[in-house]
Formats: sequence, structure tokens, C-alpha cells
Amino acid sequence: MIKVMMHGCNGAMGQVISKIIDESDSAVMAAGVDFKDDGHNPYPVFKNLDDCNVDVDVIIDFSSSKATDRLLNYVTEKQIPLVLCTTGLSEEQIQKVQETSKKTAVLRSANMSLGVNVLLKLVNTAAKVLAEADFDIDIVEKHHKLKVDAPSGTALALADAVNEALHNEYEYVYDRSQRRIQRPKKEIGISAVRGGTIVGQHDVIFAGQDEVIEFHHTAYSKAIFGKGAVSAAIYLAGKPAGMYDMSDVIG
Repeated sequence: MIKVMMHGCNGAMGQVISKIIDESDSAVMAAGVDFKDDGHNPYPVFKNLDDCNVDVDVIIDFSSSKATDRLLNYVTEKQIPLVLCTTGLSEEQIQKVQETSKKTAVLRSANMSLGVNVLLKLVNTAAKVLAEADFDIDIVEKHHKLKVDAPSGTALALADAVNEALHNEYEYVYDRSQRRIQRPKKEIGISAVRGGTIVGQHDVIFAGQDEVIEFHHTAYSKAIFGKGAVSAAIYLAGKPAGMYDMSDVIG
């Protein structure tokens, strides 16, 4: 039985994951960390990482980028594998994630859902064919009004999957309001919508001469991300130091 620590256990995703693990035959929630706690969780919760005295096999993080540096220091010191789900990291933090992965196993993914990770593979394959046929490429993502980072980490991951197929030669364009020029060939437009309670929608649009191909993914609940995170944690526990992603989990 894999012993899990949930970092950010009282957030929306932390509670979703707690419920999933409670129903799991392969993992158990051994501890949680959150600066707010009302005592309702059936496992011990610590307001501070350094106060945690419970042995765990893996940590799942769905918290805030403000807490990421401290978390990375902790897993490096304790040699605990980390499933890092928090988005909106700075370039310096991403570099620190890479450094941390040299000391312990780290799985980082912009999106933990199985469907999105299949989509990443599909758009990579499509881009190799369609860009050669002069198809223009745009990505539109939609999320609830409480999401603070834009574009989403998933939108950027989709753009990266497309750009990788195109030798990383394409520029990302987030705002065309000041661009009074015809669209260049080598650009990927990325647009963000924030409103209501939209869990998450992503469209990758390949627009060619007289035809359009669209890849669309809709998340109807946060549970899809939680299930992916738990699968990732079970996979990562006991793995050697290194950088992993969801493609390792889904094979």
C-alpha cells in the first residue's frame, strides 16, 4: 500500500484526491499539509511541511507556486518522490524542478488527465503533416473565473507538443491587437477565456485552405485530474531519481 502525503490537502483538488485515495486499494492518505485546517480530514494535517513526522512514499502537490520552492527543498532533503501538479511556475522554479529531479523522482505535468495526454500525442502527429500543407495553428482554452494564470499550463503544453513536431521554429502569439500585419506562417496563436465555472476546455485548431481540423477536450469535473494524479503517485513511488511525466504513466 502506497503511503501518500497531499500537499494542499484542503484545496479543491486536495479534497478530490483525498476521496479518490480513500476508495483506492493501492494507496492510503498518510498525511496532509495545508496552512488552513478545520480538523475534518481523517488523516493528520500539518500547517508546516517541516512539522510533518509521518513517513510517506510519495507526495502529491496541488497547491500554489508560492509554496513550490519550499516543497522542492523538502523533497530533496527527505528523498521523497514528488508528483508536482501546481501550474504557473516561473522559469527559475522550472529550473529548480529540473535540479530537484537529479536527487529524487519528480513527475511534472501541465495536465494530469489521461485524455489530455493522449491529445498531446495526437496534435504532435497532426502538426507534422498539416504544417507542411500550410495549415495555420491556434489554441483556445477556457477555464473558470477563479483561475489566475493564463494561458493555462495545458494550453502551453499543447503548443509545445505542436512546436516540437515543427522543430520548435514557431512563435507563440498571445495578443494580436497591436499586430497590424498579415499572419506569419510560423506562429501559434494562444487565447484564454475566463468565466463562470468552466472546469477546462481546450481546442487546437488547424485551419487550412477550405478546411479546418479541430481537436477538442472538455473536462466536466476535477475528478479526471485527481485520478491521473493518484495513478502517477502509485507509478512514481519507489522510482529512482529523474524527471518523469504522464507519458511514462500511460505507456
